[in-house]
Amino acid sequence: MNAPAALTRSAGDLRRADFPGLVGRDGAPWHYLDTAATSQKPQAVIDAMARAMGEDYATVHRGVYARSAEMTAAYEGARRKIARFIGGQENELVFTRGATEAINLVANTWGQANIGAGDRILLSQLEHHSNIVPWQMLAERVGAHIDVCPLTDDHQIDLDAAEAMLTERHGLVAFGHVSNVLGSVLDAKRAAGLAHKVGAKLLLDGCQSAPHMPVDVAALTCDFYVFSAHKLYGPTGIGALWARADILDAMPPWEGGGAMIDRVTFEKTTYAPAPQRFEAGTPAITEAIAFAAAADYVSDVGLDQIHARESALVARLRQELGAMNDVRLFGPADSAGIVSFAIDDIHPHDLGTILDEANVAIRAGHHCAQPLMEHLGVPATARASFALYSNDDDVDALLEGIARTRRLFLGTSQ
Repeated sequence: MNAPAALTRSAGDLRRADFPGLVGRDGAPWHYLDTAATSQKPQAVIDAMARAMGEDYATVHRGVYARSAEMTAAYEGARRKIARFIGGQENELVFTRGATEAINLVANTWGQANIGAGDRILLSQLEHHSNIVPWQMLAERVGAHIDVCPLTDDHQIDLDAAEAMLTERHGLVAFGHVSNVLGSVLDAKRAAGLAHKVGAKLLLDGCQSAPHMPVDVAALTCDFYVFSAHKLYGPTGIGALWARADILDAMPPWEGGGAMIDRVTFEKTTYAPAPQRFEAGTPAITEAIAFAAAADYVSDVGLDQIHARESALVARLRQELGAMNDVRLFGPADSAGIVSFAIDDIHPHDLGTILDEANVAIRAGHHCAQPLMEHLGVPATARASFALYSNDDDVDALLEGIARTRRLFLGTSQ
């Protein structure tokens, strides 16, 4: 383990200085292991947003003056960059408030038009609430049915089971590309093939895949892909829906207002083409520009390098935790940047509180995945999640904190 540890420590340190949030108020390092919830922001993204909100600021799409034209070019340039970041085209990408809104948009436009009484939607046991509740709401509204694909023994979505479950009544398959609890990576291309075989569409929740591995929506052959900027080292309040151009063009608008129209009269309104049709009102201009800066930053580091670094950290932490008799590990051994676990007789919330005293931040709870917690037979898990700025010092601090928690609660470090 010595060589990978040295690599992950030096590689993480090279970028750690770019993130002002990784230093506590006392000047001590903050061991941030909650990136699956939201990432820290590099100075380049902070600076890009500050410039857009300051000396570059103007509205978009409406002004005839130079700065408005420049800001419009920057905003639409951001759309182009983010689309290319996942292998798409700019006319296929809609800015949303985040992945949650993107899924709701699909449910309320494409879903409302294409899912009817008696139709079926296939989800999986590991989905985030944001990829469950909108489909439940749609199903209740139109009389459709929700089916749930089980997991394999190593906590992957069971695509063999999915193949057996899918019928021509299924209009949509909506799966997490990477689980926010387990880190398990879906074979998305196979999932797309299974969905398309019965005439269904595939939506991928990419919140945990876009920041951690290269994504090419064209190669994956999915129909919808959603993700959020704040998990990709960008700002909160903005995300993206990618959809195949032919699907997006056929979708009716969801929200009405300025910017999404062609012509308005009291008798009739006509709408702008996609993607503008889905962006009513003044958009999140500065956030979009910072979103693009985050994509540039990640591309500069290299997603292959990020994935390799995080995989080494996951392997080390799972090895260390696996040697502890009272620890239960969840998810596959090759999970993408996430390690979820539970310690006998220590509630994850208690562990998280004690770790916080040592400047270690993890997530403790159900992670917006209550059906998965029920399947795993636990009320909550402790989750450590890595990023491009993570290194072995973070793992060391976590392990030391676990040992301290054991001494406080159990009178032992093992």
